[in-house]
Amino acid sequence: MRKETVKRFKKLFEQEKSKLLFSDKILRDDFSVNTDDRLDEIDQATTDVEQSMRVRLCNREAFYLKKVDEALQRIEEGVFGECDECGEDIELRRLEARPTATLCVSCKEEQEKKENHMAIGRELKNMGDSFSRRYA
Repeated sequence: MRKETVKRFKKLFEQEKSKLLFSDKILRDDFSVNTDDRLDEIDQATTDVEQSMRVRLCNREAFYLKKVDEALQRIEEGVFGECDECGEDIELRRLEARPTATLCVSCKEEQEKKENHMAIGRELKNMGDSFSRRYA
């Protein structure tokens, strides 16, 4: 991959990291619950739903931040844009669509096929023989 392209991605990741860290600070500052928000059951339920959504958002952003940090590490190691599975270059179009991608399209499709196959196998196994005979 060309150096200019890698620099562009590095700048993108650094901007994303900065935004995520700023957003995390705002979310955490806004995490406190006012006792006036818990006056009755409906207020309590609304507050609980809001808290749950904030937690989910924090978890999602923490996961994305981890991926951004890993991408920056791959840039430092000089392996950014290489497929973790086959070692071939990941297409630039794929990286532009999903900058934190670590697998080329072929390897990602293969991984998804395996995951889908395993999920179907677990579903049938968990539902028992009667389910698999009825829907097989």
